[in-house]
Amino acid sequence: MSVETLTFGCRLNTFESEVMKDQAKQAGLDDVIIVNSCAVTQEAVRQTRQAIRKARRENPDVKIIVTGCAAQTDAQSFADMGEVDLVMGNAEKMKAETYEGLKFGIGGNSKILVDDIMSVKETAGHLIEGMDGRARAFVQVQNGCDHRCTFCIIPYGRGPSRSVPMGVVVDQIKKLADNDVGEVVLTGVDITSYGPDLPGKPSLGKLTQQILTHVPQLKRLRISSIDSIEADDALMEALQSEQRLMPHLHLSLQSGDNMILKRMKRRHLREDTIDFVNQARALRPDMVFGADIIAGFPTETDEMFANSMKIIEECNLTYLHVFPYSIRPGTPAAKMPQVDKQVAKARAAKLRAAGEKQHEKFLGRQIGETHSVLIERNGIGRTEQFAPIMIEGTEPGQILEAQVTGIGEHGLVGSPIQQVA
Repeated sequence: MSVETLTFGCRLNTFESEVMKDQAKQAGLDDVIIVNSCAVTQEAVRQTRQAIRKARRENPDVKIIVTGCAAQTDAQSFADMGEVDLVMGNAEKMKAETYEGLKFGIGGNSKILVDDIMSVKETAGHLIEGMDGRARAFVQVQNGCDHRCTFCIIPYGRGPSRSVPMGVVVDQIKKLADNDVGEVVLTGVDITSYGPDLPGKPSLGKLTQQILTHVPQLKRLRISSIDSIEADDALMEALQSEQRLMPHLHLSLQSGDNMILKRMKRRHLREDTIDFVNQARALRPDMVFGADIIAGFPTETDEMFANSMKIIEECNLTYLHVFPYSIRPGTPAAKMPQVDKQVAKARAAKLRAAGEKQHEKFLGRQIGETHSVLIERNGIGRTEQFAPIMIEGTEPGQILEAQVTGIGEHGLVGSPIQQVA
């Protein structure tokens, strides 16, 4: 088996799992399963525990290491699981010396290797050669979060916001582009807070411009989830002027109602989101947006929920990630008057249905259009706006011009016009 990873949660976890796998292999570890957990909802934690038990049943002789945000915030409960050999913190999991120290006996006398994440001040740059069949790679530019949304446990799992220096990021992306990786995705916990801890206090927009300027061989650059209220002028300029920056942003929206946003301790109003979307589309007419929305946040009434439903069409959101509110012990929202779980679940279903309708409408508008497509695997690729598209007879890593001819099982269906790269 050597080293296997089981990953839950965000794109940053996906990136970090690749780093951990590489570091564990270099340290000579063998027959190890690393479970990279997520703490964003109770369901994510439940799925992590379920996966640990299944991994032990199927692999009775391996060592199981549990890490990630759930392990960081509740290490003891995972250490109490008989299936677990070691619980590792979010800071420790990214250090090569951690795995070197485990080479001759995982865990030593203690099953818990978790330090105070709030004391971590730096985030190192880690390079992985490529993912998704070398078509796409994630590059971590930031970690941690300084905000304290009332529903969120993640700052206590990730620690304070800290940025990877611009030069390190640019050098990593140069290596990836030289290694024929077609698209790089900038990722982090709160990437629009990038830079204040670095000399000169650069912004995410400035970083984006530096990447596009100094890595001309990079074919496509994509930005993961952003907090739109923090989007800076340089980022908007890059969206307008640089076609290699993909016209797709995922918004950390959470609600479409101003009172709920206030109780969440978010820093934007619904009007701010609508203004941002309109501004971005004025600069880049082919922009599409996704969003995270929580259904059934404490005190949410039917009228408040209706505002979340309305903002889907008002912003013409194409990709929705919907979560029924999940109590996170220790957060302020856990002490607020709760919405009935079945009501929250029903509201989440309505939001998802509205999102699916929006997505179907978006796909329908693409028929007959021409797009640049990055092929990922099995003939399936992504357009600039992240729409999945099936193009027969293609190889992973190809970037080609294609015309959309219809809609199929995996999303769009297209035929190649010419290969670009």
